Amino acid sequence: MAGEKSYSEKHRENRTLWGDAFRRLRRNYLALFALGWIFIVILATATADLWVPQTFGDPTVIDSATAVQTRLQLPSAQHPFGTDDMGRDIFGRIVYGARVSLTVGIFSTLLTFAIGILLGSIAGYMGGWLDAVIMRITDIFLSFPYVLLAVFMMSVLPSEMKGVWTVVAVIAVLGWAGFARLFRSSVLSVKENDYVAAGRALGASSWRLMFKHILPNAVMPALVTATMAIGEAILTESALSFLGLGIQPPQISWGRMIDDGRRFLTNQPQLVLYPGLAILLTVLAFMLLGDGIRDALDVKMKD
Repeated sequence: MAGEKSYSEKHRENRTLWGDAFRRLRRNYLALFALGWIFIVILATATADLWVPQTFGDPTVIDSATAVQTRLQLPSAQHPFGTDDMGRDIFGRIVYGARVSLTVGIFSTLLTFAIGILLGSIAGYMGGWLDAVIMRITDIFLSFPYVLLAVFMMSVLPSEMKGVWTVVAVIAVLGWAGFARLFRSSVLSVKENDYVAAGRALGASSWRLMFKHILPNAVMPALVTATMAIGEAILTESALSFLGLGIQPPQISWGRMIDDGRRFLTNQPQLVLYPGLAILLTVLAFMLLGDGIRDALDVKMKD
């Protein structure tokens, strides 16, 4: 009975903590602004096929008949951000390029999050030789420069294999170690609590203790890191595409747009400016949102 009481008390405490965290998040205007920007970007990319081609022309198609007349135009009512050297609308290309950036950022983070939580929970809860092996592998991955290793892996792949999902896979393979180490430390802390000992005394299985009592209470720091990791993944994809190792034409990427526009930097800076601002604002939004979530989940923060 004492164990059951501990469970119910802990569940009520968790609901109170999440409720307090949500109230603190609503009062963080920078985090709300970041969330609003992310929502606008997701909405624009999800509905792009409905309005971008009809309003600004298809940004994925080169019209050879009009490309000479429409190339490198300055911002206007018809083309708010101007046109590139192929006569394609820059604004439309930025909207379509956001699809690649969000896909890479979200899915690579989901994969690294899943791998890191799985290995970190095993290492933290089981301990012993499993913990030692997993942590030594983690140390090996953390010892290599992340971006340089991504550049190396993408450079050895043939061009036909380079694309969105290849970049997702490379980032996931290289990025899980940080999540594993963070989650292991959270599991080690949570599993020493009284309600876990009470559940173990009542005969709860290891799987039940892990997924019902340890995992929900250890995942908070990983959620904050995951939010920020989306921005880091977007930045990594942009860097790889800028170097010609990531997204390949005809797919559109913000980093690829900067690479294509840097030849005209002196007389047509908007070719680099607008995709650069898109990267800056989106990555900054995920960082600010992650920072807001961290502050909201901090029980030491005063209401």
